[in-house]
Formats: sequence, C-alpha cells, structure tokens
Amino acid sequence: MNVLFVLLGATGVGKTALSIEIAKHLVSPVISADSRQIYKELPIGTAMPTPEQLASVKHYFVASHSISDYYSASLYEDEAIGLISQLHVSRSHLLLCGGSMMYIDAVCKGIDDMPTVTPEIRSSLWEQFNNHGLSPILEELSISDPIHYAEVDRKNYRRVIHAVEICRMTGRPYSSFRTQSVKQRPFRICKIGLTRERSDLFNRINRRVDAMIDDGLIAEAEHLYPMRNLNALNTVGYKELFAHFDGVFSLEEAVEKIKTNTRVYARKQMTWFKRDKDIAWFHPDNEDDIFNYIEYVKERAE
Repeated sequence: MNVLFVLLGATGVGKTALSIEIAKHLVSPVISADSRQIYKELPIGTAMPTPEQLASVKHYFVASHSISDYYSASLYEDEAIGLISQLHVSRSHLLLCGGSMMYIDAVCKGIDDMPTVTPEIRSSLWEQFNNHGLSPILEELSISDPIHYAEVDRKNYRRVIHAVEICRMTGRPYSSFRTQSVKQRPFRICKIGLTRERSDLFNRINRRVDAMIDDGLIAEAEHLYPMRNLNALNTVGYKELFAHFDGVFSLEEAVEKIKTNTRVYARKQMTWFKRDKDIAWFHPDNEDDIFNYIEYVKERAE
C-alpha cells in the first residue's frame, strides 16, 4: 500500500534539515505543509528552506504563491491530495513536512467543504469591521448562528468575520457546514513528530529570530509594509515589525515580541499535536531511530 509519511512538530524544532535527509532516503520530494512558506515574498520571516536545500530535493508548496493570492486550507487540501495521487502513481512512499496544523489536518483528515464567499460580501464585512469594530459582527453571529457564537474565540476577529461571511453567503448557520467527519484516503498515513525539551526549543527559537534579523528580516518587512493589511502578512515576525514602523514599539521591543509570540505559537502547536495519538514521537537527533521506524512502516505496508 502507498504510504504518506508526515514529518511534523513545533516551529524551530528542526524539521527542515531532517526532511531533506528523509526525502532522499525515500526518493521522494518534500511536500510542504507550511501555510506561510507557500508565499514567495516571505523567505526570511518564514525560515524558508535555503536555495541549497531547495536544489537538493524537489519541494512543492514552497514559494509557489504570492501574498496577494487568495489561499486557504481547503484549496491546499484539493491541491495537495491531487499532487499526492499523481506522485503515488510512480512511487510508493512520499514525505509531507510542516507545522501548520490546519494544513496537516487538511491532508490527513480532510476539512469541511465551505462555500466560496464572494468578494462583495468579504469586502463589505471588512469595511464594517474597519469602521465599527467587531461588536456588531459578533451580535450578527449570535443571531445567525448561536451555536458557533457560543464556542468561537470572540477575540479572533478573523474567525468571527469568516463565520459571518458564510452565514451571509448561504443564509445558513456556519456551524451547519462543520461536520468534522474524517475523509478516507487511498494511502496509509504515518505521522512522525519531532520534539525537544521546552527550554531547548525556546532557546532555538530565540536564536533563530536573531538570525532572521541578521539575515535581513527588517528590510524584508519594510518592503512588505505597504501591503501589511493582507491576510498573509498577519504573521509573527512581520506584524511586530509593522507595529515598530508605526511607532508602537522600539526595534528592540519588536524583536522581543517576535520571540515571545513565536514561543506562544510553538506552545499552541505542541498542544494541538499532543492530542493526536497516531503520532510517533522522536528527538530530532535520534535519526537512527527515525529511519528504523520508517523502514518498519514500509515493511508493514507491503
């Protein structure tokens, strides 16, 4: 049976370097499951694989789209599953690698099919939000979909707005589209999680942020600043520097906030992944154990 190996873990844990070695071992490309590395304008702030790494192994969904493109986990599911099906024709074992929880779930479990929102409805809601804040939109959600209103994070304005977009678009509650059923895939899925001691991971994150600054993250953010309202740029590393450019933070404060917010995101990733009992966990340095596990799974799939 065909197998999709999924290498996952928190940001900064060491997925990229190991993914190159696993891909070479499997004679597979790397199928990225990173919701920000997909954008070609964000190489430094997303810790995109280096040109040398990209040249050593074929990568998909890295620098493949522009920040001005509309993209979603649903579109990723369609494109990734189509690619995997195509690649499995000529090879039995493939590697997907990333830390974006929704993108990994999109491939492994599938996500609910949501209607496409028209640009008119989207722009109307965002104009309302920009002019009047979130309160009237929350009130509309409480009437249109009291079930989702009771469970949604009401501070996450993007999720609130998206739910109301669906309600307005369809005349149905957003919650009625969320079946949360797991889709069956025509291949076996093997999840390999990378983990480190939290203090080690956080030190790596801090060092990586410093390296990004040295590599030119500030100039990259300055170039993107005129487009700061794009959804793709609502991202740790850029939004803190945008606030610095607006005079909200000093540069030193912005850099510290990037480190703090990256650590917060890493904790969210770890919490999300730890719920999944199908993940086999390894320290990134234990490469022999990881490759032995891969061979064991390959033998069981034959």
